[in-house]
Amino acid sequence: MADRETPGSHLAGYAGILRDACATGRRLTRAELDARRAEGERAAEAGLPLRALIRDHLAAAQRVEPAPASRPLLAVVEQAVDAFVEGYERSQRQAVRQEEAARREFIDDLLYGRGGLGRLAERAERFGLRLSQAHAVAVAAGPEPYGDGYPVARRIEEAVLGRFGNRQILLATKDGRLICVAPGDQPDVLAHFAKQAHAATDGGRVAIGRSHPGPGGVVHSYEEALNALDLAERMGLEGPVLHAADLLVYPVLTRDRQAMADLVESVLGPLRRARGGPRPLLDTLTAYFDCGCVATETARRLSLSVRALTYRLERIHTLTGADPADPVNRYTLQTAVIGARLLGWPDAEA
Repeated sequence: MADRETPGSHLAGYAGILRDACATGRRLTRAELDARRAEGERAAEAGLPLRALIRDHLAAAQRVEPAPASRPLLAVVEQAVDAFVEGYERSQRQAVRQEEAARREFIDDLLYGRGGLGRLAERAERFGLRLSQAHAVAVAAGPEPYGDGYPVARRIEEAVLGRFGNRQILLATKDGRLICVAPGDQPDVLAHFAKQAHAATDGGRVAIGRSHPGPGGVVHSYEEALNALDLAERMGLEGPVLHAADLLVYPVLTRDRQAMADLVESVLGPLRRARGGPRPLLDTLTAYFDCGCVATETARRLSLSVRALTYRLERIHTLTGADPADPVNRYTLQTAVIGARLLGWPDAEA
């Protein structure tokens, strides 16, 4: 469209309708208003600046000399310019909607690896990414879902881009979560995103995937971040920021789910015979291992006396045959406890 637009073409017929409307004292007809709206749309599609276009309309109106006692020229100009601006803005809104739709489709394809890697790499350049490089992805989840245009998303975007500018960074939302894609050699970008997202979401949690190369690297890193968030929820992991690189042992432990389920049932199943069920003793083991097997700190965390904690540990030893304080038994017990947290045992079937 832009190459067919010539200077002043948006004023075609404009002076004529001004003179006729002023001479007859009438308002502009629907056809005349539609024509002005159409000219506004074409001007917007050609990328012409609105301020300059309005100046052109006012200048052209000054050259029109209405007949005496005719309809005031200013009223007719107001109608014509208003219709022109309406068409211009309508075209812009449509362009914005199309751009947003294209961006959303690209983000969906990027995070799910759809559309062919070669084609995806070509489209990525339009949004400032070079998928031939390595990328890492951070995902933030808060107490409520977030979408594009939400105040939280806008604040984080302003904070990140305000500090780093256009460093091939892509900020978006997906499934109610906040997403940041950045080059793999710029971990400071994702660290800053994590800090801003944690604050803006009132204590939300952020997971950062590892850096991976190529067009499929974004998908891989994104999946790692999502898995880290899910793992943190199931394991009750603490901390506002999780790094997938620090959690690699857990996917390894659950790679053979049935073997892990068998271990959990074999080692911890006897805790079902405890008064009150297995949960209190399982929570005791969890806190004990989380505290580095330090009895005083474990007792404080569980709001127990050291004596009461010692009784629980002895009861675990009696039921399972494994002593939590013994280095030989400790590894098996701790692995079983991790497996129980991963599998949701005993609340869910192992």
